[in-house]
Amino acid sequence: MFSVLSVVINSMSYLTDAPIDSQELVKRVMRPSDGACVVFEGVVRDHHEGKKVESIFYDAYRPMAEKEIQRIIDDINIRFPQVAAAVVHRLGKLKVGEASIVIACASPHRGEAFEVCRAIIDRFKQTVPIWKKERGPGGEEWVGWQK
Repeated sequence: MFSVLSVVINSMSYLTDAPIDSQELVKRVMRPSDGACVVFEGVVRDHHEGKKVESIFYDAYRPMAEKEIQRIIDDINIRFPQVAAAVVHRLGKLKVGEASIVIACASPHRGEAFEVCRAIIDRFKQTVPIWKKERGPGGEEWVGWQK
């Protein structure tokens, strides 16, 4: 079965330095046969582990991160050929309230769209080498890499 997923993903970068347009991702994944579209936006919040956060700086070794994201997409494409998905993560400095990652998943039925969206973000957080430095009143600190 032909999957739109690889076409959608290959026509755009997984990583960007600019704000992410979630509606553009929706347009890229929606097909006339789809009855559901799930969009996940991970946004910068104003706190982390009891500390105030003013902004976050995301960094990545782009070739390695892109390769891992492609691996996730390839796996999803095999497991869920009926679902079209797109994912973009932002790099650089982000303020509170700005989207750091957006995932859009479209499918004929809502269950698969929710399942794929959840699978992508869970695996993304576990395996994609993107690092973040939080900035708050107490200074800057790289977080998450110690775990």
